[in-house]
Amino acid sequence: MSAAYDPDTLAELAARDLQDQRIAEAESKCLRALSTDRHHRGALNVLGMVLHAQGRHEDAVRVFNALTQFEPRNAQYWGNLGTALRPTRRYDAALEAYDRALELGGVTPDLLYNIGVLHVDRNDYESACALFSRAVGLAPADAGLRLAFAQCCFDIMRNEEAVAILEDWPSFAGLTPQIIAGIAHLLVAMGETRRAQPAVARVLENARSGGPTSLRLVRLLERTNRLSEARDTLDRVKARPEISSADADLLLVEALLAQREGADEEACRLLSTVLKHHDDFLRRHHLLFPLAKSLDALGRYEEAYVALEEAHRSQVAFLITALGKQPTEGSPAIELARDGCDPGDIASWEDPGAPGVEDSPIFIVAFPRSGTTLLEQILDAHPLLRSMDETPFLKQALEDVRARGVRYPAELGKLSAAQLLEIRDRYWHHVRGKVELQPGQRLVDKNPLNMMRLPLIRRLFPHARTVLAVRHPCDTLLSCFQQQFRAPDLALICRDLPTLARNFRTAFDFWYAQLPLLKAATLELRYETLVADFAAEVRRLAEFLLLPWDKALLAPAERAPKAISARPVIRR
Repeated sequence: MSAAYDPDTLAELAARDLQDQRIAEAESKCLRALSTDRHHRGALNVLGMVLHAQGRHEDAVRVFNALTQFEPRNAQYWGNLGTALRPTRRYDAALEAYDRALELGGVTPDLLYNIGVLHVDRNDYESACALFSRAVGLAPADAGLRLAFAQCCFDIMRNEEAVAILEDWPSFAGLTPQIIAGIAHLLVAMGETRRAQPAVARVLENARSGGPTSLRLVRLLERTNRLSEARDTLDRVKARPEISSADADLLLVEALLAQREGADEEACRLLSTVLKHHDDFLRRHHLLFPLAKSLDALGRYEEAYVALEEAHRSQVAFLITALGKQPTEGSPAIELARDGCDPGDIASWEDPGAPGVEDSPIFIVAFPRSGTTLLEQILDAHPLLRSMDETPFLKQALEDVRARGVRYPAELGKLSAAQLLEIRDRYWHHVRGKVELQPGQRLVDKNPLNMMRLPLIRRLFPHARTVLAVRHPCDTLLSCFQQQFRAPDLALICRDLPTLARNFRTAFDFWYAQLPLLKAATLELRYETLVADFAAEVRRLAEFLLLPWDKALLAPAERAPKAISARPVIRR
């Protein structure tokens, strides 16, 4: 038989087309093979994968169901059936198919991966992480598995684990441009700018040389403020024949890019289109928060508020389902206000080896959305200062304190000089993994709710300078309500305006009660005054921090990246 009509040859060629993302060509070859042999196993198997790639999931289910009937002991067919069932949300049936594949073919990295993705769809992130971990154990160098595992950890706020999973990523096997873009995107999203730089450089080099494009690349370019390149890349993605103009992921990426470009009407139209067909309530907040932002920009305030209310309900429902968080739970940071310092304990504080002001961090604290990012950018412009993205390093230092049996904050005086040195050394060890300070540079540690850890700052770094950013409460609370916070505790704090107002009051009552006892070196800087009289306020800030004047302070770089929501990796 001529190769042009031989089903075996056509099925093999179709598989190559599918691997190279030539979806239409793969489908055509499968159909030609099946016109000669309608039960050809290889052609049916590739056709099922083609239908899955096209989003024709019910058709794919029918094909793989037929294959499992033809060959009920073929593990691959059962695994493919499970993968086809997953997007139809027939999760129990998909798990049964995967169990059958495991029974017949044993454990493989790809099968564990696919079951993990199914658990992500079910919002069972703990099970998903366990499966991804097993898969990586079987294939430790597999780049796609590593990225999926890191993404899953990131989704449930296990950022340190995610970073560790991606350590030494250049040595991974199977580093396609899309996977490298995913690694870069995830590292940037976690604030690991230095670690992300080599991946970002490789992605940009590939894009500028006309390499393969992807929606993930568009998101990375948008995230790193390369908006014109992001637009060009998006246009190239949309021109690919296998891309549907109605694809939800495509519409979301296009909407977020339009929003960054100031085209809020278009962003609203695109987001509303996606929401009409997005019935997964637990994930609707990923669309509703950006929709509310564009509605607000257009002056459609009532619609924006309605969208925000639904967004918060969706996010809270997700946190309850995925992480077991309850709205009644207090925020660990706000809960620190329950106990205050003991004046007698403070009087006993001694630490002759404590670092001086120039060897101590500069702390920027506040209630969230009070202008701390602007302050960070101002200070980072000074050559003698270096900022880092928000980190939990002071929170970890507090955990170190409590691990020594010290009650916080009433018993900080029990810490010996050796223990204080050990905790400081651990703090600086974490810092060195995040930023590289040049000789003579001082660290800027910006983390808003560290205002609740002022006693710890005062004990660990008694000569440190701390700046409290303050903004009008109405603006702060509304801005917090509009924000999609990834941190579960912050998301729950901001779930509604009454809860926000109570937590705001608690935080500032604590600050103003402890400040006179601690006698910490602090400067209160009001956002409205800073904006209205920028030069004078910046000079006042520099004087407080004992900084030599540098005109760069008056021209802070715009380097605040846009927050995004990451989606699970899809492996076919």
